Amino acid sequence: MNKQLPAVLLLWLASFSWAWAQQPQNLVQVTDLLKIKQVGTVALAPDGRQVVYTVTAIEPDPEKKNDYRYTTQLHLQPSSGNEPARQLTYGSNASQPAWSPDAKQLAFVRVVDGKPQIFLLSFAGGEPVQLTRFKYGASQPVWSPNGQQLLFTSGIALNELLSDSTLNPGRELPKWSYEKPGFFQNENLRTNPAKPNPDGTLAEIRGYLDQNEKDNKAKVINQLRFQEESTTSSNLNLSHIFLIDAKPGATPKDLTAGFVSSSNASFLPNGRQIIFDADADAAENPTRSQESAIYLVNTDGTGLKQLLGKKGMSYSGSTVSPSGKWLAFQYSPSNRVAIPALGLVPVNGSPTEMVTIAHDRNKGNLTWSDNDKYLYFNSPSNGGILLNRADVQKRKVEPLTEVTKGIGAFDLKKNQLVYALTEVANPNELYAATAEAKKPVRLTSLNHDWVSQKKLSQPVKHTFTNTKGQTVEYWVMKPTNYVEGQKYPLLLEIHGGPTAMWGPGESSMWHEYQYFASRGYGVVYANPRGSGGYGEEFMRANIKDWGAGPASDVLTALDQTVAQGWADTARLAITGGSYGGYLVSWILGHDKRFKAACSQRGVYDLSTFFGEGNAWRLVPNYFGGYPWEEAHKGLIQSESPLTYVQHITTPLIIFHGENDLRTGVIQSEMLYKSLKVLNRPVEYVRHPGATHEITRTGNNRQRIDQMLRTYEFFERYLQQNKEIR
Repeated sequence: MNKQLPAVLLLWLASFSWAWAQQPQNLVQVTDLLKIKQVGTVALAPDGRQVVYTVTAIEPDPEKKNDYRYTTQLHLQPSSGNEPARQLTYGSNASQPAWSPDAKQLAFVRVVDGKPQIFLLSFAGGEPVQLTRFKYGASQPVWSPNGQQLLFTSGIALNELLSDSTLNPGRELPKWSYEKPGFFQNENLRTNPAKPNPDGTLAEIRGYLDQNEKDNKAKVINQLRFQEESTTSSNLNLSHIFLIDAKPGATPKDLTAGFVSSSNASFLPNGRQIIFDADADAAENPTRSQESAIYLVNTDGTGLKQLLGKKGMSYSGSTVSPSGKWLAFQYSPSNRVAIPALGLVPVNGSPTEMVTIAHDRNKGNLTWSDNDKYLYFNSPSNGGILLNRADVQKRKVEPLTEVTKGIGAFDLKKNQLVYALTEVANPNELYAATAEAKKPVRLTSLNHDWVSQKKLSQPVKHTFTNTKGQTVEYWVMKPTNYVEGQKYPLLLEIHGGPTAMWGPGESSMWHEYQYFASRGYGVVYANPRGSGGYGEEFMRANIKDWGAGPASDVLTALDQTVAQGWADTARLAITGGSYGGYLVSWILGHDKRFKAACSQRGVYDLSTFFGEGNAWRLVPNYFGGYPWEEAHKGLIQSESPLTYVQHITTPLIIFHGENDLRTGVIQSEMLYKSLKVLNRPVEYVRHPGATHEITRTGNNRQRIDQMLRTYEFFERYLQQNKEIR
């Protein structure tokens, strides 16, 4: 029998390939992923008549055979839609466009020698001119009201800042402790003049060790925050805000000198002051601080003043109204699962004059109308990303779009609105509309032409009341070529976060859902307790309950879908990534209904996740404390899926990117190794170089690889005793 296995396998693969080749071309294919184009930044000209926007596309990589690369370029188009778009940049990627006040120039960012730099593009003609050549890089350009200067943000490593004679001429040291044990008052940060010598004095030995660090022979970690997305770092990086004349060769001026991080800078209309967000306490190590504040400073670097800040609170997203009268911002407790509140305060007033505009959803991209009357923002809500506007005087929020759609980047000038839109019929296009989001006009055909030739599955929304009395929304997609009376496999998809939200207006899953539906699967996805988009009470409903409660919600959605009668209960599958991977493995340890499962980049043991992942604050924030504390370690263990690994018998494929430090690859290896020791059907796939973002912005061959491996694994078990298609 063993001798016949290779032949059987080859026959199966041949049949699989034949079936693949016979798939109708009007169904969504896995390689259609490569066709999807996305609008990024959107920027209207000051008069609202033209819009510049970025488009990210996927194209073959000329330097790597059979591989692909992302390209991002600037495009220009009249907001009326009367003329076609014109591509402004070619070659190296271009991003972060910003119009000059007279609309005669455009500032944007592209990478030069590994560092982002600002370029100027004149609409009078000619090639873009490089404005900055700053050794630390320059990004987030903001024009001054008179168009003569720009602000930009730059990231600087602490060791570089300490030795930079221009930015730190007095060789100052941080007020906060560097936390190197055995040293006090940051004395170890001073330059060691001793000659490196491994056999020399203590000072020379230290010099030798310092040289090893510089030569990347050792990483000496002393900071609480040392895990990035794909690697660890022994250094600490700070962001500063600089001012530069809008002339090539100009020298930048540091407006936020010192050892704190600052960002999100904007000019007041007077052009003499800027407002920005920064660390709240210059005496607290920034890797420990979770508090932020809003500051005001003169453009000559004097008059630094904290406008908003409070112990235990974070203030961010500062946005000045066009008149300069009002400051909009968001604020929230700094160490709690919460939805930030929307606040307003007079720029020249007191924090006691602050007012709050109630809106129980997360808010993004705060944008003022020209007359200071409205504040626009987008927010996830009930499966869509809404565009809202808040009436400043009435303190009321009005939704302008529908929950069946998703509004991404947008801008507003002179009552002209432009926005990126996601919907079931199209993953992304740019639209123009009135300031009330009426009379929408599609400006682009980034995806329209090819998607319009495809047959799509339409999600249908359903609801139920969970055990906490909350309304849970879920969506059901039947197979694309559904035939009444036939039975189909059903795939339960689970989102991450845990505060993410899925729905017809969420763009990241558009292709995966349509792909599985095209392959003959029904798809069901829900927003269980703990999801975003339903208010803070709903979002906090999984505190100290990551497993049983959310599991009951997604399984109820599955049960109610099965009750419709068309799903084959002998062919149920489940998949999820990140927190969704956590919940997949939790369910498998408590439920036997699934014939195959896929868990992607998940968390399976909360104690080791605390040490391994850079998202470790989820542990104290959700479970009340740390793994070594008697009051909390029992709960942390009981909420870890690995605790129930001996009960997992469902065939499982596990994915993790080798460079994923958000959840940490050891999570998957613990789950895989445990199941392998138990002799359970399990397969483990590591993608070299991939981070936690593999399925969203990762290498496109790996994105396709993961989707196909998931599908192929499911077919091993869901198509048993069925004729191979």
